Amino acid sequence: MEKVLRDYQIEALRMVWENSSGATSREVYLQVNDALKGTRSISRASIINFLNDMCDEGVLKYEEETCKGGMRRKYFPGMDEEGFKRHIAKTAFDSLLKDFPNQTVDALCSSFDQHPDLRAKLQGCLSA
Repeated sequence: MEKVLRDYQIEALRMVWENSSGATSREVYLQVNDALKGTRSISRASIINFLNDMCDEGVLKYEEETCKGGMRRKYFPGMDEEGFKRHIAKTAFDSLLKDFPNQTVDALCSSFDQHPDLRAKLQGCLSA
């Protein structure tokens, strides 16, 4: 996941994935900064923006609840880590196929030459 997300974003997602009862932005913010162990700090606004972006993508979902200061969002998994990885791969491939269709197919063929076990899996998908 390091290829597409920053370290704090990975930590934020994992925190939500591991908490089936949900997590508030404050809880995520505190855990992320604790995990960074003083090497740097991430603003709460950055955490909130990231969590909301992940909700827009369907990676996370949220429920609004009342609290002392008004309303807040509690974040829940919209997909698990494996589902997220498939989502990232599909999004990247769809974008590449849209913008560079022939080059993407050529690159995939070249890559599958180096991974014959995966080539067989792909051929199984294509013949289904």
